[in-house]
Amino acid sequence: MHNKTTRASRFASHIQDLWHGLRDYFGRLGRSREKPVVDPAGLKIFLETRSSFVAQTSLYGYMRTRAGQLYPQMFDEPEFGRLLNIAKWYVWLACLSDLAVYAGGLLAQRTRVSPEEIGALMQELVSSILEDTGIPDEAGDEFATQAQRVRVRVAGCDWGAISDDEAPFSESPSTLVHRAPIVDTLKELDEEIVRNSVRFRWQEIRRDLRRNLNAEAVLHSAD
Repeated sequence: MHNKTTRASRFASHIQDLWHGLRDYFGRLGRSREKPVVDPAGLKIFLETRSSFVAQTSLYGYMRTRAGQLYPQMFDEPEFGRLLNIAKWYVWLACLSDLAVYAGGLLAQRTRVSPEEIGALMQELVSSILEDTGIPDEAGDEFATQAQRVRVRVAGCDWGAISDDEAPFSESPSTLVHRAPIVDTLKELDEEIVRNSVRFRWQEIRRDLRRNLNAEAVLHSAD
């Protein structure tokens, strides 16, 4: 009885975590669709909410699909919970990295502002998000290093070369495949499907940003 209670508690904790992320995403999403993204604060919210949404739904969706009815039972294993939490944070970093690059690319395409100004803004937004997040206790020893990789990628972007397609979204599919707490033999079988699933989740996010982003207003507000 105690094991079943513990399992239910662990499973409920992760479902609650996912629900909070989705509730935050859809709550802010509804408000953001009512008006364009017109300033850096609005773009920061977009980056935060959409990155969290794609990270959580991609990871938990993959785990649930692969484990099937055994998914709740997996929370009996402390190591599984530990690895899932680490994976969640690393996938989120990868999603933030991809979306920041894509958003900066749209700013470059829609304005005549210099790449240096766009780079400065995107670095500021990403750094602010990472500073707000800090280093979560459950994120593992490499979180700070991986967060720095996100900063380095954004700092080194050639903004004029970023395309308005799925090309900027290179980190999140690979990170999900690499970090998901599933045995390697199964991940090898699933890799193409998992990568395509993550890419598919980004399609609506890209459409949202195209519709809502007022690039001139964002960059003017940043002055």
